[in-house]
Amino acid sequence: MRSLKPTVLLVEDERAQRELLTYNLRAEGLEVHCAENGEDALLMVAEVPPDLIILDWMMPLLSGIEVCRQLKSRDETADIPIIMLSARSEDLDAVRGLDTGADDYVVKPYSVRELLARVRTQLRRTCSATTSAAMRFEDITLDPERHRVIRADQELKLGPTEFRLLLTLMERSGRVFSREQLLDRVWGQDIYVDTRTVDVHIGRLRKALMQCGGSDPIRTVRGSGYALG
Repeated sequence: MRSLKPTVLLVEDERAQRELLTYNLRAEGLEVHCAENGEDALLMVAEVPPDLIILDWMMPLLSGIEVCRQLKSRDETADIPIIMLSARSEDLDAVRGLDTGADDYVVKPYSVRELLARVRTQLRRTCSATTSAAMRFEDITLDPERHRVIRADQELKLGPTEFRLLLTLMERSGRVFSREQLLDRVWGQDIYVDTRTVDVHIGRLRKALMQCGGSDPIRTVRGSGYALG
């Protein structure tokens, strides 16, 4: 029987880091399962999908990037939020991690307090997406309860962050949101995320919305931000 607590899969090959994070995550009231390599992580997700995955980039057998790519390519696991941990601090590495499908990216060494805040935000956003009625904009329908987006009678595949971005934009269609406002609403006010992260996820959202041939509904306002319509 599955626990009523939110479940986190921690994929980290460094024992000291694994034990430190496990202790702090459990202190937050979360159920924690651990994997020491990418292959074990994929097997564990297939058996019992977690509510969130904390995934180290550099691991034996299978890298975190490849684990992320495989999970995000499968319908049954694509909606699981993934926070990527990496010692790589270059902007291109962060973009690569996000392009692979990660929902957040944290550079080592990191503050455990900040990581926990990011975990809470991902779990809160995932849960809050089930509390609203369906919304519509032109030929796009977003159903928060079922976590579904349909455009022109075609169901679209969106990651958790792209889903929350679209939800935010649809709540106030026509309004221009700055990158900072989108960061606060989608990632949370207590978390530092580079504003360029917004651009990466907007790009992914645009691609998903246009995958069936529709026009781009997202308007870029130079120097200001983004709006729907």
